[in-house]
Amino acid sequence: MTAVATTLPATARPRPVADVATMVGRSLLRAVRYPGLTVFLVLGPILMLVLFVYVFGGAFGAGVAPGVEPGADGRAAYLDYIAPSLLVLTVVGGATSVATSAAMDAAGGIMARFRTMPIAPGSVLSGQVVGFLLQALVAVALVLGAAVAMGYRPEADALDWLALLGVLSAVGLALNWLCVALGLNARSVETASNAPLILLILPFLGSGFVPVETMPTAVRWFAEHQPFTPIIETVRGLLAGGEGLEGAVVVQALAWCAVLGVAGYVWARSLYRRERRA
Repeated sequence: MTAVATTLPATARPRPVADVATMVGRSLLRAVRYPGLTVFLVLGPILMLVLFVYVFGGAFGAGVAPGVEPGADGRAAYLDYIAPSLLVLTVVGGATSVATSAAMDAAGGIMARFRTMPIAPGSVLSGQVVGFLLQALVAVALVLGAAVAMGYRPEADALDWLALLGVLSAVGLALNWLCVALGLNARSVETASNAPLILLILPFLGSGFVPVETMPTAVRWFAEHQPFTPIIETVRGLLAGGEGLEGAVVVQALAWCAVLGVAGYVWARSLYRRERRA
Protein backbone atom coordinates (compact mmCIF):
# COMPACT_ATOMS: atom_id res chain seq x y z
CA MET A 1 0.00 0.00 0.00
CA THR A 2 1.39 3.38 -0.98
CA ALA A 3 1.81 5.89 1.89
CA VAL A 4 0.04 9.22 1.52
CA ALA A 5 2.31 12.26 1.75
CA THR A 6 1.36 14.44 4.75
CA THR A 7 3.83 17.28 4.26
CA LEU A 8 3.80 20.07 1.74
CA PRO A 9 6.45 20.16 -0.96
CA ALA A 10 9.30 22.54 -0.25
CA THR A 11 8.06 25.06 -2.83
CA ALA A 12 4.62 25.19 -1.14
CA ARG A 13 5.86 25.88 2.40
CA PRO A 14 5.31 29.32 3.95
CA ARG A 15 8.19 31.74 3.46
CA PRO A 16 7.43 34.58 5.90
CA VAL A 17 9.67 37.26 4.39
CA ALA A 18 8.78 36.46 0.78
CA ASP A 19 5.08 36.14 1.64
CA VAL A 20 5.03 39.53 3.39
CA ALA A 21 6.84 41.09 0.41
CA THR A 22 4.23 39.58 -1.94
CA MET A 23 1.39 40.99 0.15
CA VAL A 24 3.07 44.42 0.30
CA GLY A 25 3.29 44.34 -3.49
CA ARG A 26 -0.38 43.42 -3.66
CA SER A 27 -1.25 46.39 -1.43
CA LEU A 28 0.82 48.79 -3.56
CA LEU A 29 -0.65 47.38 -6.78
CA ARG A 30 -4.14 47.99 -5.41
CA ALA A 31 -3.18 51.62 -4.69
CA VAL A 32 -2.21 52.00 -8.36
CA ARG A 33 -5.29 50.32 -9.75
CA TYR A 34 -7.70 52.02 -7.35
CA PRO A 35 -6.12 55.44 -6.80
CA GLY A 36 -9.11 57.03 -5.05
CA LEU A 37 -7.88 56.36 -1.50
CA THR A 38 -4.34 57.43 -2.36
CA VAL A 39 -5.49 60.69 -3.95
CA PHE A 40 -7.67 61.42 -0.92
CA LEU A 41 -4.72 60.60 1.35
CA VAL A 42 -2.63 63.35 -0.26
CA LEU A 43 -5.20 65.95 -1.31
CA GLY A 44 -7.08 65.94 2.00
CA PRO A 45 -4.18 67.28 4.13
CA ILE A 46 -3.05 69.68 1.38
CA LEU A 47 -6.53 71.20 1.11
CA MET A 48 -6.67 71.53 4.89
CA LEU A 49 -3.25 73.18 4.85
CA VAL A 50 -4.39 75.74 2.27
CA LEU A 51 -7.71 76.34 4.06
CA PHE A 52 -6.27 76.76 7.54
CA VAL A 53 -3.32 78.90 6.48
CA TYR A 54 -4.91 81.22 3.90
CA VAL A 55 -8.42 81.49 5.42
CA PHE A 56 -7.92 81.14 9.18
CA GLY A 57 -4.17 81.56 9.55
CA GLY A 58 -4.13 85.35 9.58
CA ALA A 59 -6.20 85.38 12.78
CA PHE A 60 -5.12 82.05 14.35
CA GLY A 61 -1.40 82.81 13.95
CA ALA A 62 -1.61 85.62 16.47
CA GLY A 63 -2.89 83.08 19.01
CA VAL A 64 -0.12 80.49 18.59
CA ALA A 65 2.89 82.83 18.51
CA PRO A 66 3.09 85.65 21.08
CA GLY A 67 3.80 89.06 19.57
CA VAL A 68 2.66 88.13 16.08
CA GLU A 69 0.22 90.52 14.44
CA PRO A 70 -2.83 89.21 12.53
CA GLY A 71 -2.37 89.13 8.76
CA ALA A 72 0.63 87.92 6.76
CA ASP A 73 2.79 87.39 9.86
CA GLY A 74 -0.06 85.44 11.44
CA ARG A 75 -0.38 83.19 8.39
CA ALA A 76 3.36 82.46 8.44
CA ALA A 77 3.28 81.67 12.16
CA TYR A 78 0.25 79.42 11.78
CA LEU A 79 1.86 77.57 8.86
CA ASP A 80 4.83 76.79 11.10
CA TYR A 81 2.44 75.58 13.80
CA ILE A 82 0.11 73.30 11.82
CA ALA A 83 2.45 71.87 9.15
CA PRO A 84 3.74 69.18 11.59
CA SER A 85 0.15 68.45 12.68
CA LEU A 86 -0.91 67.79 9.10
CA LEU A 87 1.99 65.39 8.59
CA VAL A 88 0.67 63.35 11.52
CA LEU A 89 -2.88 63.69 10.18
CA THR A 90 -1.66 62.29 6.83
CA VAL A 91 -0.39 59.17 8.59
CA VAL A 92 -3.72 58.88 10.41
CA GLY A 93 -5.60 59.18 7.11
CA GLY A 94 -3.53 56.33 5.68
CA ALA A 95 -4.38 54.18 8.67
CA THR A 96 -8.11 54.74 8.25
CA SER A 97 -7.77 53.48 4.66
CA VAL A 98 -6.34 50.23 6.02
CA ALA A 99 -9.59 49.53 7.85
CA THR A 100 -11.57 49.81 4.61
CA SER A 101 -9.09 47.63 2.72
CA ALA A 102 -9.10 44.93 5.40
CA ALA A 103 -12.90 44.89 5.50
CA MET A 104 -13.06 44.62 1.70
CA ASP A 105 -10.71 41.63 1.75
CA ALA A 106 -12.69 39.93 4.50
CA ALA A 107 -16.10 40.61 2.93
CA GLY A 108 -14.90 39.57 -0.53
CA GLY A 109 -13.67 36.19 0.74
CA ILE A 110 -10.05 36.67 -0.30
CA MET A 111 -8.85 36.33 3.32
CA ALA A 112 -10.73 33.03 3.65
CA ARG A 113 -8.98 31.89 0.47
CA PHE A 114 -5.60 32.98 1.81
CA ARG A 115 -6.17 30.90 4.95
CA THR A 116 -6.32 27.75 2.78
CA MET A 117 -3.05 28.53 1.00
CA PRO A 118 0.48 27.58 2.14
CA ILE A 119 1.52 31.12 3.08
CA ALA A 120 2.73 32.54 6.37
CA PRO A 121 -0.34 33.28 8.55
CA GLY A 122 0.84 36.75 9.47
CA SER A 123 1.78 37.84 5.96
CA VAL A 124 -1.74 38.79 4.84
CA LEU A 125 -2.23 41.40 7.55
CA SER A 126 1.43 42.44 7.73
CA GLY A 127 1.42 43.09 3.98
CA GLN A 128 -1.46 45.51 4.32
CA VAL A 129 0.10 47.24 7.32
CA VAL A 130 3.48 47.74 5.64
CA GLY A 131 1.97 48.57 2.24
CA PHE A 132 -0.19 51.35 3.62
CA LEU A 133 2.70 52.61 5.75
CA LEU A 134 4.79 53.07 2.60
CA GLN A 135 1.91 54.90 0.91
CA ALA A 136 1.48 57.13 3.98
CA LEU A 137 5.19 58.03 4.04
CA VAL A 138 5.07 59.00 0.36
CA ALA A 139 1.98 61.10 1.10
CA VAL A 140 3.80 62.75 4.03
CA ALA A 141 6.65 63.74 1.69
CA LEU A 142 4.17 65.30 -0.76
CA VAL A 143 2.32 67.19 1.99
CA LEU A 144 5.63 68.42 3.42
CA GLY A 145 6.60 69.56 -0.08
CA ALA A 146 3.37 71.52 -0.34
CA ALA A 147 4.03 73.14 3.05
CA VAL A 148 7.55 74.12 1.97
CA ALA A 149 6.13 75.60 -1.24
CA MET A 150 3.83 77.73 0.94
CA GLY A 151 6.78 79.04 2.96
CA TYR A 152 7.36 76.46 5.71
CA ARG A 153 11.04 76.09 6.53
CA PRO A 154 11.98 73.12 8.78
CA GLU A 155 15.17 73.54 10.81
CA ALA A 156 15.83 69.81 11.27
CA ASP A 157 19.31 68.38 10.70
CA ALA A 158 20.05 64.92 9.32
CA LEU A 159 19.62 63.23 12.72
CA ASP A 160 16.30 65.01 13.28
CA TRP A 161 15.03 63.88 9.86
CA LEU A 162 16.03 60.31 10.65
CA ALA A 163 14.29 60.49 14.02
CA LEU A 164 11.23 62.01 12.34
CA LEU A 165 11.08 59.12 9.89
CA GLY A 166 11.27 56.69 12.79
CA VAL A 167 8.54 58.42 14.78
CA LEU A 168 6.16 58.68 11.82
CA SER A 169 6.84 55.04 10.93
CA ALA A 170 6.11 53.99 14.51
CA VAL A 171 2.87 56.00 14.49
CA GLY A 172 1.88 54.52 11.12
CA LEU A 173 2.57 50.92 12.16
CA ALA A 174 0.66 51.33 15.43
CA LEU A 175 -2.39 52.94 13.84
CA ASN A 176 -2.37 50.57 10.86
CA TRP A 177 -2.53 47.53 13.13
CA LEU A 178 -5.31 49.13 15.14
CA CYS A 179 -7.27 49.98 11.98
CA VAL A 180 -6.80 46.50 10.51
CA ALA A 181 -8.47 45.18 13.66
CA LEU A 182 -11.27 47.75 13.35
CA GLY A 183 -11.78 46.73 9.72
CA LEU A 184 -11.92 43.02 10.51
CA ASN A 185 -14.25 43.63 13.42
CA ALA A 186 -16.71 45.66 11.33
CA ARG A 187 -19.81 43.94 9.97
CA SER A 188 -19.60 45.73 6.59
CA VAL A 189 -17.20 47.76 4.49
CA GLU A 190 -19.30 50.88 5.15
CA THR A 191 -19.01 50.37 8.91
CA ALA A 192 -15.27 49.80 8.58
CA SER A 193 -14.83 53.09 6.73
CA ASN A 194 -16.50 54.97 9.59
CA ALA A 195 -15.04 53.07 12.56
CA PRO A 196 -11.63 54.86 12.64
CA LEU A 197 -13.06 58.39 12.30
CA ILE A 198 -12.32 59.06 15.98
CA LEU A 199 -8.63 58.86 15.08
CA LEU A 200 -9.09 61.75 12.63
CA ILE A 201 -10.86 63.84 15.27
CA LEU A 202 -8.33 63.36 18.08
CA PRO A 203 -5.64 65.68 16.59
CA PHE A 204 -8.21 68.50 16.67
CA LEU A 205 -8.81 67.76 20.36
CA GLY A 206 -5.09 67.96 21.10
CA SER A 207 -2.32 70.40 20.30
CA GLY A 208 -2.67 69.89 16.55
CA PHE A 209 -4.34 73.17 15.62
CA VAL A 210 -4.31 75.36 18.74
CA PRO A 211 -2.21 75.26 21.93
CA VAL A 212 -3.80 73.22 24.70
CA GLU A 213 -3.24 76.16 27.09
CA THR A 214 -6.07 78.02 25.35
CA MET A 215 -8.64 75.27 26.04
CA PRO A 216 -11.16 75.02 28.92
CA THR A 217 -9.95 72.95 31.88
CA ALA A 218 -11.76 69.69 31.09
CA VAL A 219 -10.88 69.80 27.38
CA ARG A 220 -7.31 70.73 28.22
CA TRP A 221 -6.99 67.74 30.57
CA PHE A 222 -8.20 65.43 27.81
CA ALA A 223 -5.91 67.07 25.26
CA GLU A 224 -2.87 66.65 27.50
CA HIS A 225 -3.55 62.96 28.17
CA GLN A 226 -4.56 61.65 24.75
CA PRO A 227 -2.06 59.99 22.36
CA PHE A 228 -1.81 62.61 19.63
CA THR A 229 -0.64 65.56 21.70
CA PRO A 230 2.80 64.07 22.58
CA ILE A 231 3.07 62.61 19.05
CA ILE A 232 2.41 65.99 17.41
CA GLU A 233 4.68 67.81 19.84
CA THR A 234 7.47 65.33 19.07
CA VAL A 235 7.07 65.81 15.30
CA ARG A 236 6.87 69.59 15.77
CA GLY A 237 10.02 69.63 17.90
CA LEU A 238 12.02 67.45 15.49
CA LEU A 239 11.10 69.67 12.53
CA ALA A 240 12.14 72.69 14.58
CA GLY A 241 15.60 71.19 15.05
CA GLY A 242 14.88 70.00 18.59
CA GLU A 243 13.90 73.43 19.89
CA GLY A 244 11.57 73.07 22.87
CA LEU A 245 11.41 69.28 22.53
CA GLU A 246 11.32 67.50 25.91
CA GLY A 247 12.54 63.95 26.40
CA ALA A 248 9.48 63.07 28.49
CA VAL A 249 7.22 64.05 25.58
CA VAL A 250 9.16 61.79 23.20
CA VAL A 251 8.88 58.91 25.67
CA GLN A 252 5.10 59.47 25.95
CA ALA A 253 4.75 59.50 22.15
CA LEU A 254 6.69 56.25 21.72
CA ALA A 255 4.85 54.65 24.64
CA TRP A 256 1.49 55.45 23.04
CA CYS A 257 2.71 53.96 19.76
CA ALA A 258 3.77 50.79 21.56
CA VAL A 259 0.48 50.45 23.42
CA LEU A 260 -1.71 51.10 20.36
CA GLY A 261 0.46 48.92 18.11
CA VAL A 262 0.59 45.91 20.42
CA ALA A 263 -3.14 46.12 21.19
CA GLY A 264 -4.01 46.44 17.51
CA TYR A 265 -1.67 43.59 16.52
CA VAL A 266 -3.06 41.16 19.11
CA TRP A 267 -6.65 42.10 18.29
CA ALA A 268 -6.14 41.84 14.52
CA ARG A 269 -4.40 38.46 14.72
CA SER A 270 -7.18 37.14 16.95
CA LEU A 271 -9.87 38.29 14.51
CA TYR A 272 -7.98 36.87 11.54
CA ARG A 273 -7.85 33.43 13.11
CA ARG A 274 -11.52 33.47 13.91
CA GLU A 275 -14.00 32.45 11.28
CA ARG A 276 -15.67 35.57 9.97
CA ARG A 277 -19.29 35.99 10.90
CA ALA A 278 -21.77 35.49 8.07
